[in-house]
Amino acid sequence: MKSADIQAALREFAAKESFRGRGPLSVALVVTQHARAALPLNVDKLVTEGGGQVLGLGKGAVQAILSRHGVNRVLASEGGRTSRGSLGKMRAYVKFLNRLNAAGKIDLDAVERFWIQRVHEFFAAKPIKIKLDSSRGLRMIVRDIVDQAEVRQKTAPGVQYVGAVMQYLVGAKLDCALGVGQFIHSSSSTADAPTGRAADFLIGDVAIHVTTFPSEGLIQKCRANLDDDLRPIIVTHQQSIAMAEGFVRNANLADRIDIFEIEQFVALNLYEIGRFALEGRKVAVKDLVARYNQIVSEVDTDPSLKIEFRNS
Repeated sequence: MKSADIQAALREFAAKESFRGRGPLSVALVVTQHARAALPLNVDKLVTEGGGQVLGLGKGAVQAILSRHGVNRVLASEGGRTSRGSLGKMRAYVKFLNRLNAAGKIDLDAVERFWIQRVHEFFAAKPIKIKLDSSRGLRMIVRDIVDQAEVRQKTAPGVQYVGAVMQYLVGAKLDCALGVGQFIHSSSSTADAPTGRAADFLIGDVAIHVTTFPSEGLIQKCRANLDDDLRPIIVTHQQSIAMAEGFVRNANLADRIDIFEIEQFVALNLYEIGRFALEGRKVAVKDLVARYNQIVSEVDTDPSLKIEFRNS
């Protein structure tokens, strides 16, 4: 099976079977290790003699796997060994792996990397927190959210927190401005090409692309938008504005593609929605956060992407 197909199947499985938290992640890592010896797996051979625990599921085994990936933090003191649900999780995962194996040879290294990424997410799984302070500008509130995502991304290599937060923020902002149901939200990990999407958001004749780092590939998508009589907009990080403008100029499309910095793109709309009034702005920010959290719940499996208000 192709790596992309395996990753998609794993994401679906993890969401359906709720493979989150210390116990389920420990089970996934250890059972994947068992699969390296032979596939298909036999459920009966993965249960201890007493019948109450998953074979080999303990702190030492789990930490040995984590250490291969440079993870030194302890996932679970007992590796989830004493969890009542571990056997059920093991059986579900064995059934899943055997089904994948029947469909073609599995890249178990890719499978293990998927679970390691989920471990990184688990360790970082604290919601982003913002303070609703009337003395702060709305642009600074948006910047605070993006900055926290950047810090989190540095502690969890391979997890694209910034891009996800930016996409869901823009989606929430558009829903608040236009009303829910004007377009379909997608996971930040969903690529445009396989799904036939013209952009991250397509509203009327406007194609909105949200990106952390503009590229020539993005400009080609914008060119394709123009060929289809669509008006492309790029929303990007503050530090990437100059880069985006450079790519657009080089492509001789400077007068046809609009580029916006995300802080301004979101904040100005909040002022308008709040009718430039103090109480209106507070309501606008709360509504934005509420809609953002709904989007995360609907299209993503990482709860740490959600936003909470912290006390002043």
